[in-house]
Amino acid sequence: MSDPKTVVVVSRDPVLTGIVSHFVGQFCRVIEFPSLPSSLDFIYSMSPDVLLIDMISDDPATVAMLNDLKNDPVLGHLSVLAVLDDDFSGSHWDYLLVDDYIKRSLLEAEIQSRVELCIQRAERMIEVNPLTGLPGNIQIIKQIQRRLDAGDQFALAYADLDHFKPYNDRYGFSRGDEVLKMLGRLIRNTVKERQYHGSFVGHVGGDDFVFIMDCDVVEETSCSIVEYFDAIIPTFYDMDDRTRGHIESVDREEKKREYPIISLSIGIAHNMKKQFTHYGAMAEIASEVKKFAKTVSGSCVKMDLRQ
Repeated sequence: MSDPKTVVVVSRDPVLTGIVSHFVGQFCRVIEFPSLPSSLDFIYSMSPDVLLIDMISDDPATVAMLNDLKNDPVLGHLSVLAVLDDDFSGSHWDYLLVDDYIKRSLLEAEIQSRVELCIQRAERMIEVNPLTGLPGNIQIIKQIQRRLDAGDQFALAYADLDHFKPYNDRYGFSRGDEVLKMLGRLIRNTVKERQYHGSFVGHVGGDDFVFIMDCDVVEETSCSIVEYFDAIIPTFYDMDDRTRGHIESVDREEKKREYPIISLSIGIAHNMKKQFTHYGAMAEIASEVKKFAKTVSGSCVKMDLRQ
């Protein structure tokens, strides 16, 4: 059975939130926040399925923040349902970036069906990794190619776990999935903390992740991700294995071996000196640098320094 969908409700109106909780809470997990700023940490960390926001007050700062959220490459797919005044004319949709709206007087009658439609629409419109909720290969390719076509200068980082397969063999795929979800959240939160606008995080698949940032912040951010990861990952091991600093598993030749605690390797490509016209060429450089980083024992960050 799949996990329930998550709906974030942003409103200071207890009557409105009560109606939503009553009707939507029957089939979704409902999380309430009094304002959009107070909800952002949760939204970026947990990637909810729908953001239902009370726009009756029409606060310009909230509108600007909401539009920034919808323009974000990572969370632009988040389906936003606005609750509006009954006299709203609907003539300025370029000013309010929402996916659907519902009039306040129709809330009880239509809220359940509108939320269900928002969820279905979001699932049809974008390909995301079902485990981490991060954009998948289609969006990754589009992001890289769009920036190249626009002549933007940027860095592409490729992150990959070391010794992840032995961990899966030892502890099982469900615990391995928890490691991947942790890594996805860690990369997304750290990248967004260092570069809120213009960055992008994607999940290639398995234990491979990518992120796009400005060239002047990507290496420091990558080092922070590695530092945080090394501090967190031991907690995913049983105490005995954590104390020993390794696990025992079998290799591809069915021979028993000792494998160290999972580490993280990040390779970084950029177009500061070398020009790329195709996303595949830049991705290949990032992959090559990542493979070089993996030759170093433990977690490592390497940046392409070739001319």
